[in-house]
Amino acid sequence: MMRSAHRQRGGIDPTLHPLAPAAYRIRAMVEGVDQLAHAMERKWGVGRLRLLVADALRARFDEQRDRFDAAIACDDEHYVRIHAEGMRRAWQALDATAVSDGAQILAPEIWECVLPETGEVVGIARTEAEAHHEAERLRVFTLPEIAKLIEALGDTVLEIKRQFPGAAINTITRKKSFDWARGDEIPF
Repeated sequence: MMRSAHRQRGGIDPTLHPLAPAAYRIRAMVEGVDQLAHAMERKWGVGRLRLLVADALRARFDEQRDRFDAAIACDDEHYVRIHAEGMRRAWQALDATAVSDGAQILAPEIWECVLPETGEVVGIARTEAEAHHEAERLRVFTLPEIAKLIEALGDTVLEIKRQFPGAAINTITRKKSFDWARGDEIPF
């Protein structure tokens, strides 16, 4: 966690240093909780861990998160410290419960492909949680997003795929943007 990292480097933990302004100590505590939350999201997926546990534990976690947010909003160091520790315990309780219940950690399956014009590598994921898991590494599209892109192509592409099973899309030409300075082409 945040405290042990500061001690290992020989520094002073800003959440305990008496001369640090309260705003810095509060920020340090919030960043410590954020770091733990990010680690849990990398392990389980964004927004997924709280859904893997029983309703009662999920409700207690949500209550603790609300208390922590309220403590941050009131800017009182004492309350932030109490609820930051509570939030750490809440994340650890969710993690331990999910593990003991046999929940599977997020192991995203990302298909990568190269965009033909730019050579940029992009990924395709099944779910939003999987996409978030890899979003820092590359641009990832989810299957629901791909479905929207296919619909945006219009009915012609879907009809061609229906009429000619196995047909492949080799190119898509875009309409040229209209040159307002030049105007319409003269038809003669």
